[in-house]
Amino acid sequence: MPALSMFFGIIMLRPTAVHAEAVCAYQILVAFDNGEKKYFDVEPYIKGEWYGKLRVYEYFKRVSTDGYTVVWPDGQDICPDELYDLSRQAS
Repeated sequence: MPALSMFFGIIMLRPTAVHAEAVCAYQILVAFDNGEKKYFDVEPYIKGEWYGKLRVYEYFKRVSTDGYTVVWPDGQDICPDELYDLSRQAS
């Protein structure tokens, strides 16, 4: 079910992530509940100790969804709005 998002006081429905998989270093393919599939570049987010764990590809590949956004086992996640808005369409 799409999540509610507020944009300039207007309530909007934002698609939610239903499946994610690592496709190469720092790139994930995300399927959304509206049927769209998009690629998201995680590399700009990999900073500091917490998100730095994603540099280890074996850990990075453990990406999954929580029915809302993408997550990793230790709790790293991506803001759902950024996940959808900053992804590029899969062909």
